[in-house]
Amino acid sequence: MLHGSRAMETAKAKRAALYLRVSTGEQTTDNQRQALEALAAQRGWEVVHVYEDAGISGSKGRDKRPGFDALLRDAIRGRFDVLLAWSIDRLGRSLTDLLVNLRELEGAHVDLALHQQSIDTTTPAGRALFQMLGVFAEFERAMIVDRVRAGFARVKATGRTKTGRPVGRPKATAKTEKAIRERLAAGMGMTRISRELHCGVGVVMRVKQGMIAEC
Repeated sequence: MLHGSRAMETAKAKRAALYLRVSTGEQTTDNQRQALEALAAQRGWEVVHVYEDAGISGSKGRDKRPGFDALLRDAIRGRFDVLLAWSIDRLGRSLTDLLVNLRELEGAHVDLALHQQSIDTTTPAGRALFQMLGVFAEFERAMIVDRVRAGFARVKATGRTKTGRPVGRPKATAKTEKAIRERLAAGMGMTRISRELHCGVGVVMRVKQGMIAEC
């Protein structure tokens, strides 16, 4: 038997928030909204807030998704009890980013229901599946660290990046440097020289600085 505040919480309908997002302006969030409202009604949850980011790619960070940013802020303020979203890819740019956002919701004691994946953390099975995401996130972070370390080791050993480009500032050949000097002496602009000789403006600038130092 439940007693006191716990019994009252169980009897009281959960306050639900919907998060809707589509990547382009030609798409609509109407279908997502209808499906999530139906899911909330099925669970007996009351929809109290709807957050939307229309025409915003999932590759954008939280600072570029005002609807999602407001959602997380309101979650911390305790304005809803469960978040409903169409799919897990609506909530993060990568597995690591996703876990950061989901942990923020978890810290605010907000449950999560995902329509496409049939995940509902208000149930024991949903909570167990949710916890498994953390394992995959740790794996992703470890893989990223390994790739970065391997890249540094390759550059240190060969002096070149993965694409074969040398590390450091590009240098002009003697022929190119001579052509740059001639054009600079004739008063030609650096951008035009760069375009004519198919070299970087930085290369032209370094040659010019060398000429000034020689004076």
